[in-house]
Amino acid sequence: MKILKYLVVFLFVSLVSLPVFNLFASGDAGEVGGHTAFASTFLWIAVILIFAKVASLVEKVGQPAVLGELVMGVVLGNLGLLGIHFLDPIGTDSIIAFLAELGVVVLLFQIGLESNITEMRKVGAKAFIVAVIGVVVPFLLGTYLIGPWLLPDFAFITHLFVGATLTATSVGITARVFKDLGTLNSKESQIVLGAAVIDDVLGLIILAVVSAIATVGAVGFGLIGWITAKAVLFLVGAIVIGQFGAPYVGKALSKIHTGHGMKFTFAISFGLLLAYLAHLIGLAPIIGAFAAGLVLDAVHFKTFRNPKIATEIDEIAEKLPEEPKGLLQKISHEFSHKHVEDLIEPLSFFLVPIFFLMTGFNVKLESLFSGEVLLLALIITVVAIIGKVVAGLGAGKVNKLLVGFGMVPRGEVGLIFVMIGRSLGVVSDQLFSAIVVMVILTTLCTPPILTYLIKKEKNKSLAQA
Repeated sequence: MKILKYLVVFLFVSLVSLPVFNLFASGDAGEVGGHTAFASTFLWIAVILIFAKVASLVEKVGQPAVLGELVMGVVLGNLGLLGIHFLDPIGTDSIIAFLAELGVVVLLFQIGLESNITEMRKVGAKAFIVAVIGVVVPFLLGTYLIGPWLLPDFAFITHLFVGATLTATSVGITARVFKDLGTLNSKESQIVLGAAVIDDVLGLIILAVVSAIATVGAVGFGLIGWITAKAVLFLVGAIVIGQFGAPYVGKALSKIHTGHGMKFTFAISFGLLLAYLAHLIGLAPIIGAFAAGLVLDAVHFKTFRNPKIATEIDEIAEKLPEEPKGLLQKISHEFSHKHVEDLIEPLSFFLVPIFFLMTGFNVKLESLFSGEVLLLALIITVVAIIGKVVAGLGAGKVNKLLVGFGMVPRGEVGLIFVMIGRSLGVVSDQLFSAIVVMVILTTLCTPPILTYLIKKEKNKSLAQA
């Protein structure tokens, strides 16, 4: 109750004081010179970060921070319904939109760094089965159940787009929940992360094919094969070539400088480069970022050392007997090798909350005001959840519900799919609103459900121990 009281006071003070700041920010400062043209953006970034951190207080009641950030974004983005519009510029600021996009790329790169590619290989077959079920079942339900049943007056291409939208999985939201709850290396987490990457590839293939049908009326098997080949070749090539090439690049850069600055530059540049290459061949940049994180491991940074501390440790170790010498050398080894995640973390503290809060901010609740749209949205949501939960059946001897619900959130991926359909003129405004509501509900309901299932699993393991 005390947390709730402080939160209410903070929100009240913020909502009262922000219009004053906005008054100054919207003045003539931008006309003075180039340096001050972005001053209002600085204010909005500060507002987003502060509200996101306040929203993370949901951790005090056992919920992951991402849930608070999403809900806070929904609240701030819909203040206009109450006649409060001073935060509206946040939604149209291109710099904030870029930082949000960079935030999800950094998050997936970070998740890749913290994931174990060896462990993911062990669950590769299961992840593939989960991904295939999680794409095929929602696609068929959307195309051949929701389409003919709820949208009989729409063309078949619209039914195809509904099915394509339901195939999406937002790995960023699920990965953040696993990370917040310290279960990123569990079998369930590895299966979901692997399946989500495969899911994105399969979903993007379906989207490309359906978009081609909407544009030219038909598509050949040759194009389908080429789209599929590009996706597979990129993932395999990035991991294989990266595993062999990254150590040499790291060694070359370490000759320029061995400090943490160069190590950070090497790591983040590698992640951004693969994100760009993924986009270049028609895949989501987040797939490239995740692949980059998987590629980079400790061995690629063995030539990077803090010249002061690591050298001092080595000098002390040489003067000691064998057993303590070995221990100190191990400490020196760990110190030199395991700081990439630590270096990336401050960047994620800055960018990742912007992504999640802006995901919520761009959700418009007025779409819920139509009873017809709301009913359509609720039915699509139920089908969307069922279509992904059944994918957990292919996960083997693990918590199938945990895997299934881990695949449920559509997030930004689902929004991208439906926006493409709208731009092609095959998704009406009414259907667009219904699918956006589905994206909201699947995105918001997943974190608390996953939190409950993970804690239940942990309690079960403790009881058995």
